[in-house]
Amino acid sequence: MTLKKKQTIFTAAVLLVLLLASMALDATLPSYHIAITCVKKATVYALVAVSMNLLNGFTGLFSLGQAGFMLLGAYAYGVLCIPVAKRAGVYQYFDGGLIQFSLPEIFAGFLGDTIGSTVGMLVALAIGGLLAAAMAYLIALPVLRLKSDYLAIATLGFAEILKAFFQWNALGPITNGSNLLKSYPSFEKGTSYILLAGAMIAIIVLLINSTYGRAFKAIRDDEVAAEAMGINLSKHKRLAFVISSFFAGVGGGMLAMYNGTIAAAPFKSALTYEILLIVVIGGIGSITGSVLASFLYIFSSEWLLRGLDSGTFLGINAPGIFKNGFRMAVFSVIIMIIVLFFRKGIMGDRELPDLLVRRNKKSRKEAAGK
Repeated sequence: MTLKKKQTIFTAAVLLVLLLASMALDATLPSYHIAITCVKKATVYALVAVSMNLLNGFTGLFSLGQAGFMLLGAYAYGVLCIPVAKRAGVYQYFDGGLIQFSLPEIFAGFLGDTIGSTVGMLVALAIGGLLAAAMAYLIALPVLRLKSDYLAIATLGFAEILKAFFQWNALGPITNGSNLLKSYPSFEKGTSYILLAGAMIAIIVLLINSTYGRAFKAIRDDEVAAEAMGINLSKHKRLAFVISSFFAGVGGGMLAMYNGTIAAAPFKSALTYEILLIVVIGGIGSITGSVLASFLYIFSSEWLLRGLDSGTFLGINAPGIFKNGFRMAVFSVIIMIIVLFFRKGIMGDRELPDLLVRRNKKSRKEAAGK
């Protein structure tokens, strides 16, 4: 059996174990259990982190506009999925809103309630991604002329302007202004989030391993050499920016599912920094690292260390120490330790199958020594 086949089987086995574990959790725990909610949120963050890594880690473009593209995907999903009967209550200050249809209800009329509703939700997510990609294409024309910190500042400014724009009451009949969007359907099972995000990440992996992915890496390593090899820099940079934004938009729609409500305020620069932190912890240029770091980050901050805010942690009752805010202080120290001792992140620029390659090389060396 070739090494590539072994890597494929190894990766498939790990993914199958994770999927079975998620299905077991869904079968034994209610959807509101902290373990299920952590799986959902970590899966969403994993998708957005991988989309950012595609741009920052594999193409070398330092963008901080991810929160803005997530905002577009979230609002597109919410606006297109709110049931018609509930729109009057949601858009109570805007005469029921401008849009008077719901994609899940439309597809349910053709395909049945369960399948049709699911298809409608997936179509809404795709539309949100396409809307984010279209916006990315428009801003890429002037923005991608900039480099390094200037590109980061420009994309960060775009995200902040977009957030303020969506809160503008003149857009209220569509976005509901500064009011919440709610009452839209969502996936209850954590397995649904894993399957959807897993499919999106698999597409990104295929892209990275394609000729386009090799062109992205060449641009990251040396733009002058890449251009000398015949790579169209502007075209490939724009392509990476648009593709990354598409998946960020899909991730924003999934985050809207997880939250149950949509408002523009949470999609601020701090959200982008949070995703960037996950990318750095996992390893810039590692898909596996982004996924692992997302789960470690969410499970630690949302569950394992939560007792530090409640007065009791690991059986120790110390309300004077374990109080509100202490959890994030401890979590910040943990992140600092990881960054100091793992300069390239948990995985560096390696992937999960690379572990199998290293083990095979070690075995061959030991065999040669004997």
